[in-house]
Amino acid sequence: MLQVQREVHLSAHPDGMPSEDNFSIVETAIIEPGEGEILIKNRYMSVDPAMRPPLSNGQQKLNQVMQAGAIGNVVASRHPDFAEGDLVQHRLGWREYALSDTKGVTKIDAQGMSETLYLHVLGTTGFTAWGGLLITGELKQGENVFVSAAAGAVGSVAAQIAKIKQCYTIGSAGSDEKCRWLTEDLGLDAAINYREGSLRHQLKNAAPNGLDVYFENVGGEHLDAALPRMNALGRIPVCGMISAYNAAGARSTGVTTLSNMIYNRITMKGFVVYEFEPMREQFLSDMRGWISAGSMLYRETVLQGIENAPRALIGLFKGENVGKMLVKLS
Repeated sequence: MLQVQREVHLSAHPDGMPSEDNFSIVETAIIEPGEGEILIKNRYMSVDPAMRPPLSNGQQKLNQVMQAGAIGNVVASRHPDFAEGDLVQHRLGWREYALSDTKGVTKIDAQGMSETLYLHVLGTTGFTAWGGLLITGELKQGENVFVSAAAGAVGSVAAQIAKIKQCYTIGSAGSDEKCRWLTEDLGLDAAINYREGSLRHQLKNAAPNGLDVYFENVGGEHLDAALPRMNALGRIPVCGMISAYNAAGARSTGVTTLSNMIYNRITMKGFVVYEFEPMREQFLSDMRGWISAGSMLYRETVLQGIENAPRALIGLFKGENVGKMLVKLS
């Protein structure tokens, strides 16, 4: 009997918030590896806000597998550098099995840590937070920091790095429960529920000494509120603008406070994680040390089964996750 595996395809470009109707679950044959190839059985798939813009801008092609990160085990190998049982990480998409020529596939030595950490705090998520805050944001010990979407995967790591660097740290989140997690568990100095009252007034009250760094994940109203609070020579590393991802053209709501950049000489700079690649070993050393010391905590929101991957992605934009959103495969 021909063996099949399931994968998630984009079947229609979403207009605004995606719906499960925009995706389809497709069965395809499991192909045995040829010379120089390996077959991977995926265990966990990553779900990230950055997956949303390609659904509308044409980068994610219709009727093709959704591009995303995953982690799994090699179950068949005809490549000399990979053996059956190897734990590997890749970006071959939302699928139960992946056939690969090994380009872009990385072997993982979990070093006694949970394998899922390599999809967040020890993976691209953590690397993004580390590089964005310390390299692009040029964070200094003891500064004043604001992190938007601080209960999300990247935001929660960035906020904790700020605390490790002994910074006064404020985070925003979309519920009182998430705000309690930020202050009571992660140790932030203040947390703002942006759904309750004026974000601008709440941030002003929470940052009596202004802000030296604003780690930008949201855009729109958050950026509008943060700019007046920025101190002279403040830095805004721009990681994402999740508030705009479901809007036509990924356009953010208007920002009216950009004039604060002039006399305060504020630097706002976007970044992408691959520019930090030469510093990966330093990142891994730092992050493993912080995890082992108990100063870097994490949470995962895990949905079961590949059929729930679209619901997981939609859930990100409804605030249904705390920490990293993952899909576990059988």
